[in-house]
Amino acid sequence: MLKRYSRDFWLLSASMFFFMLSFNLILPEMNGFISQLGGSALKGSIIFLFSIAAGVSRPFAGKLADLFGRKRSIYIGLGIAIAVSLSYPFASWLGFFFVLRFLHGLSAGFAPTGATALLTDILPPDRKGAAMGLWGTFISLGIGVGQALGSYIFSLSNYDTLFMSASGFGILALLLMLPILETLPKQLKFERQQLLIKWEDVVEPTVKPAAIIMLLTAISSGVIFVLSPDYSFYLGIANKGYFFGIYVLTTIGVRLVFSSLSDRIGRRETMLFGCTLLVISMILLGLASDIWSYTIAAAIFGLATGVSSPTLFAWTADLSLAHRRGTGSGTMFIALEIGILTGSGLTFLFYHNTIESARICMFIAAGFGAIALFLLLLQLRKAKRGLSAANNA
Repeated sequence: MLKRYSRDFWLLSASMFFFMLSFNLILPEMNGFISQLGGSALKGSIIFLFSIAAGVSRPFAGKLADLFGRKRSIYIGLGIAIAVSLSYPFASWLGFFFVLRFLHGLSAGFAPTGATALLTDILPPDRKGAAMGLWGTFISLGIGVGQALGSYIFSLSNYDTLFMSASGFGILALLLMLPILETLPKQLKFERQQLLIKWEDVVEPTVKPAAIIMLLTAISSGVIFVLSPDYSFYLGIANKGYFFGIYVLTTIGVRLVFSSLSDRIGRRETMLFGCTLLVISMILLGLASDIWSYTIAAAIFGLATGVSSPTLFAWTADLSLAHRRGTGSGTMFIALEIGILTGSGLTFLFYHNTIESARICMFIAAGFGAIALFLLLLQLRKAKRGLSAANNA
C-alpha cells in the first residue's frame, strides 16, 4: 500500500492527523473550561464561534490556494492554531475566550482547504475514492485520538498542560508540511486587491449536489461535538472523549475495508448507505440509556462517517474543475461548517443541561439526515432518467 501513493501523500496525511489531533485534544474539556469562566449556559458557543470563523475564512483560503499556492494556505492555518493553543491559558474572562475560539476557527478554514486542494492534485485518477478513504482515516484518527487523549491528559494534569500539548501537536503538523512540494504550477505574486472576494470565489457551482448533502449530514456532527462530553457524564462515563474513541475505531475499520466502494458502485449510491447509517445512529443516540447502547450508537455513527466522508470528497474531486480545486474544496468545507454551525445552534435552542433536552437535539439531527436521504434519492432518480433519455436518443 505504501508504494501506491507518493511520499507527499503520506506526509500530508500525517500532518493533517496532528492538526486534527491538536484542536480536538481540547474539545472534551471545553465545556468545563467555559463553565469555569461563568459561561455554563453558553456551551454551544464553543463550536458555534469556531464554525462561523471557519466558514468565513474558507473563500479566502480557497482563493489563496488557487492563486498563491496550496502550502501558503496550510501554513497560515497551522500558524494560527499553534498561536491560539498557546494563548488559551491566558483566557481568564469570557470575552477573550470567545476571541480565541473565533481565531481557532480561522485555522480550520485555512489548513484543511489548502490541504484538500493539494491532495486532489496528487491523487491517482483511478483511485480517488480509495485515496480519500485512506486520507480520511488519518483525519478520523486525529479526531478520535485527540478527544480520547485530551480527556486522559486532563485527568492527569490541568488545562494549561492540555493547551500546551495541543500547541506541540500543531508544531509537529507544521514540521511534517515542510518537505512537501508545492503543486500549484504557477503562483501569482501577492497583491492586496487580490484579497477582494467575489461570489465565484466563495462557491464552486459544480460541487453543489455534494455540498448540499454535506451540509445536511454535518448537522449531526455539530450536535455531537457540543453534547457528547455532557452525554458521557449523564451516562456515568468518566472519559468525556469516550464517544469519539469508539467512533474512531469503527470509522477507521470501515474506511480501510470499504474505501474504494464509491469507485465501484457510484458516489450517490454509497452516500445512500452512509446516510441511512447516520439516521439510525442519531436515533439510537437519542434513545441511549447506558454505556452499551451509547457504544452501539457511537459505533454506527463511526460507520456512517467512514462511508460518507471519503465519498463526499471523492465526489467533490469528480465535480471540481482542475483550476478551481481550491474553491471546490472551500465550498465543501463551507457546507461542512454551516452544517456544524446549525447543529451547535440547535443546542442553543433546545439543550438545557439535561439529558432529556440532549435527546431532543439528537432526534432533530436525525431528521436532517433523513432529508439528505430523500434528496439523494431524487438526485439518483434524475440521473437515471437522464441516462435513459441519452440511451434512447
